[in-house]
Amino acid sequence: MSSDHEPLLHSTKQEDYETHLLLKLTRWFLKFAMSFVFIAWVCFLFLLPSESVSQFSEKYVESTSGSVFWVTGSLFLFGGPIFIIAFLAILYLRISGEQQLKKPKHATFRLWTFPVIVDGPFGVVTAAELIVILLAVVYLIWAVSGYAIQNYNLIPYYESQGKRNVMLKHTGLRFGSIGLICLVFLFLPVARGSILLRLTNIPFEHATRYHVWLGHLTMTLFTLHGLCYFYSWILEDRVLHQVINWKNNSIANLPGVISLSAGLLMWVTSLPPVRRLNFELFYYTHQLYVVFIVFFAMHVGDIMFSVIAAGLFLYMLDRFLRFFQSRKTVDILSAKCLPSGTLELVFSKPQDLQYNALSWVFVQVRDISWLQWHPFSVSSSPLNGGHHVSILIKVLGNWTKKLKGHVLAVSEEDADALIQPNSKLKASVEGPYGHELPYHLMYENLVLVAGGIGISPFLAILSDILHRVKDSKPCIPRNVSIIWAVRTSEELPLLHSLDLNSISPYLYNKLNLEIHTYVTQESEPPLEEGVVQKYVSPGDFSSPSRSGMSGLVGTGNIIWAGAYVLVPTIGFLVSLTLLNILYINPYNISYRWYKGLLLLICMVTSVIIFGGLVIGLWDRKTSSKGKYQDEKKAATGIQHNESTSHKTSSNETFVNTIQYGQRPDIKELFGNIASRWGNVDIGVIVCGPSTLRTSVAKECRSKNFGRRSNSPVFHFNSHSFDLSLPTKRGNESVLPSQEKAKWH
Repeated sequence: MSSDHEPLLHSTKQEDYETHLLLKLTRWFLKFAMSFVFIAWVCFLFLLPSESVSQFSEKYVESTSGSVFWVTGSLFLFGGPIFIIAFLAILYLRISGEQQLKKPKHATFRLWTFPVIVDGPFGVVTAAELIVILLAVVYLIWAVSGYAIQNYNLIPYYESQGKRNVMLKHTGLRFGSIGLICLVFLFLPVARGSILLRLTNIPFEHATRYHVWLGHLTMTLFTLHGLCYFYSWILEDRVLHQVINWKNNSIANLPGVISLSAGLLMWVTSLPPVRRLNFELFYYTHQLYVVFIVFFAMHVGDIMFSVIAAGLFLYMLDRFLRFFQSRKTVDILSAKCLPSGTLELVFSKPQDLQYNALSWVFVQVRDISWLQWHPFSVSSSPLNGGHHVSILIKVLGNWTKKLKGHVLAVSEEDADALIQPNSKLKASVEGPYGHELPYHLMYENLVLVAGGIGISPFLAILSDILHRVKDSKPCIPRNVSIIWAVRTSEELPLLHSLDLNSISPYLYNKLNLEIHTYVTQESEPPLEEGVVQKYVSPGDFSSPSRSGMSGLVGTGNIIWAGAYVLVPTIGFLVSLTLLNILYINPYNISYRWYKGLLLLICMVTSVIIFGGLVIGLWDRKTSSKGKYQDEKKAATGIQHNESTSHKTSSNETFVNTIQYGQRPDIKELFGNIASRWGNVDIGVIVCGPSTLRTSVAKECRSKNFGRRSNSPVFHFNSHSFDLSLPTKRGNESVLPSQEKAKWH
């Protein structure tokens, strides 16, 4: 009987192999195509200051702008590669699916995890980031010098206007041109659910740094642009006349002055000293980006504004989608106040909303504030139940203190302040955001370094690994060392929120786990040591909730996320053509500032109309699917498991040490790990204040530079939200994501 099935089995295996090979070749082709388009585009932008490339672009734009396609030609030249890469990325991510975890054969250096600069104005900079920074510096030097030579050659043609005046105006024009190229990239990093961030596997909290760097560079160039023109107007004694000048068929000065003023206000209030003192001021003034963009479009006109249209359009799409996701209120299944001054919130979510252990969510509680949104890393594993996501919140700032008050007000009689499902406490949640791939699962050896509440994402990582071990799912990590520094012993129960032995009773057979805890502000254990209270976070919220997190997120279903990019983009290009045919050409619209404003209006309406259409269908699909899943779950009679409290178990099967009155000696700890683990790749993930990140990065760099053949390679990864710099509380830094309010 078995022999009758052998040909069929052989045929099936052959078909699977051919399918796998075809998918692999397709992925390779798409990756090559995207790389080629990106490199060619960057080379074009890099060579744009040269006369030959500049003349080519001017002729191309001039020939296409007078055609039926209006600015579509210039949009394709400067922003087309962004759209092409985004479209190809949709296909690439769709066919890639959940990639298989592969263990590297040899310990190797990686540019993006090798810290090179650890203490400077840029913070911790990896080798890959340093290469990009150096390329940007080379471009600036090349562009400024090239444009300076061109300006000098123009002096004989404008000698009647005065040599100094000519050089000032043309130098200002060149600074504006370079700033325009920087503006092309400025909005790409802050599109949280962008297809491009998913493709490059750059999480939003890292991309925010690049937005800050680009913002400083862009505003520096635009400020020089404005100063050059302002000084030339002083020489001409026509300052007021030029400032209020609004030309119809040329550059309109007044919109430029307004746009630059809004940009300067955003820039000044975003500087670290101002932002540390008054984060709310930074937030409110940063909303002036709308004023900046509107008047910038009128200042430069339609052709020049089309240069930045692609990146800005993708940001508009992301912002519009986030608006819809954040409007929904979410059930807080459980809220718990812990003795360490920490809150645990558990939110309901649909089963098909995927996240990983290194994801972030933004939370708003409207009973506290309608404006404030705070980012928190998840503390739950995606494998620990499919209907909830948990976060830990350290009570430090005004918002978190008010949140704790609301939690306690729900049940004043219960000392644990446990809120049951379907309570009146509601929240709005946006996300999850983060790495497309769970990179913590790509290392066989992990070192997790946390400071205070920074242990939160590591609880999710540890839970994820244990559940994978328990369920026999692919899991590369085999050696995990946790180094955790806390101020007082009251914070110790945080790490015990995971009942490790109950999740995976025989974890010691497959996982070598070490936990080294340091209590820095206590010289000896408390008297009640040995009966340390231990709480268990809610383990399985499998009962469906009537109001869970919205699945409308750019990091969600790739088909719908791709359609949300594809349909509005096509609609935008069609709208541009129709606007030109039906309005601009028939009515002979020639005012540059007005055409720039029309282009911006066309972008906004395309996002609202075509993006809204996709969102409506997407929401309808997810709602009907969620309703079906809820009914199916309800029919099985699965009940909600409440959280419980119990004493610490004494039969631990892993190394767990607690040292009082000292801080972790990173150099000694890493040296001990290197001698024991040998020639392997070690993934180091740090979550904590900037001082901790700096010391860990410095030690990784030291160990890698002085590496011998039998020594490991330390791969540095930071999991911290760097929108604002850390502040000081006493002698210890505090995580900015917990101390300062983060906003939408």
